[in-house]
Amino acid sequence: MAVSDHVNLDQFMAGLKRRNPGETEFHQAVYEVASNVFDYIEDKEIYHAQQILRRIAEPDRIIIFRVCWEDDNGNVRVNRGYRVQNNNSIGPYKGGIRFHPSVNLSILKFLAFEQTFKNSLTGLPMGGGKGGADFNPRGKSDNEVMRFCQSFMTELHRHVGEDVDVPAGDIGVGAREIGYMFGQYKRLENRFVGVLTGKGMEFGGSPIRTEATGYGTVYFMHDMLAVKKDAIDGKTCLVSGSGNVATYAVEKINQLGGKVVTLSDSSGYIYDKDGIDDDKLAFIVDLKTVRRGRIEEAAKEFNCEFHADKRPWEVPCDLAFPCATQNEISTEEAKLLIKNGCMGVSEGANMPTEQDGIHAFTNAKILFAPSKAANAGGVAVSGLEMSQNSARITWKEQELQDLLRNIMQGIHDNCQEYGAEAGSDYVDYVKGANIAGFTKVADAMIAYGVV
Repeated sequence: MAVSDHVNLDQFMAGLKRRNPGETEFHQAVYEVASNVFDYIEDKEIYHAQQILRRIAEPDRIIIFRVCWEDDNGNVRVNRGYRVQNNNSIGPYKGGIRFHPSVNLSILKFLAFEQTFKNSLTGLPMGGGKGGADFNPRGKSDNEVMRFCQSFMTELHRHVGEDVDVPAGDIGVGAREIGYMFGQYKRLENRFVGVLTGKGMEFGGSPIRTEATGYGTVYFMHDMLAVKKDAIDGKTCLVSGSGNVATYAVEKINQLGGKVVTLSDSSGYIYDKDGIDDDKLAFIVDLKTVRRGRIEEAAKEFNCEFHADKRPWEVPCDLAFPCATQNEISTEEAKLLIKNGCMGVSEGANMPTEQDGIHAFTNAKILFAPSKAANAGGVAVSGLEMSQNSARITWKEQELQDLLRNIMQGIHDNCQEYGAEAGSDYVDYVKGANIAGFTKVADAMIAYGVV
């Protein structure tokens, strides 16, 4: 076997940036993994000779397509759709579809790359992919969303399938959008198969899928604290966002005895010093999912503070759960959280902390759970939904709750094993997640030869 010339991390990243110019989110995601993996593979020649990390950072394929649709006034509208199929070494491509004006190739490549390792960590047979469109569902009628989803799936159906690529929901894509896309797939293919996850219970969906990411994020924090013989009970918690991930994180924190004092959306955040209890949470869920209102309305309802155009990380807390979007915690905000006494962060969103912010958390040796580990609960239950669809069965809710809990515990334990620092009781969960996720994918790739 030929022996490769080793490159260092800086050389690797320079080559990646040259091949992918201007894709800053993708660069960030790859660096976050490579910075840990390079040290791990230093003395493992097979990974160098087979160029494994470079191959993982080059998607298997990228599909870009035009999406034409008509609005309610009969105007023809045009958007751009994508599917990034990053790596299927351990199973069919699996990852969400995002509808948001910010969607571009850099964001989807970062998400698909991250998804590859996240899916590996679950222990389920799923590869990594991601897709979406620069379409904004906000303010659109149900019929407009339906027409867009049908047009989007008319192209996407050529590239997905239950054993090929199984998309799910993401930002801007919930039960409504999944239903429209699945209906169009069924119409075009004349097959009823598990090509999408996050479906309604009436047509092959799985109990607790909507809860799973938020629950899993909190479970991971629970497990990190348990290592320190501590618990969420009695802790003041910050949660950002107000979608599924955020609201179900609040629900689980409440169940475990914590007190959540913030939620947010793109307009700002609310601060409720008395805590967002289950009744207040129910109001917010209705506000965001039924009335599609803004979080400021909750501040008026609860007579609490609303901070416009700001993020909640300035509020003193014990624990933080960023559950909104990528890079929502800046380096300065990370340092402010540490200064204000935050002892743990569990990422519910995808890559919500800037790279230097991650370094601030790990240098301060606070508990820090990276998104590829902490928010893997959602895709774990999606994987279980795939299994149920294949077997034409539906597991009971408690069975799925137990499976989710066991999967999250397993992810934590894997990260702990690979992230333990010699001679210290500190666990670098970022390092642990990156190496644990990498090794499974890398070893499968080696087994296939150069393909």
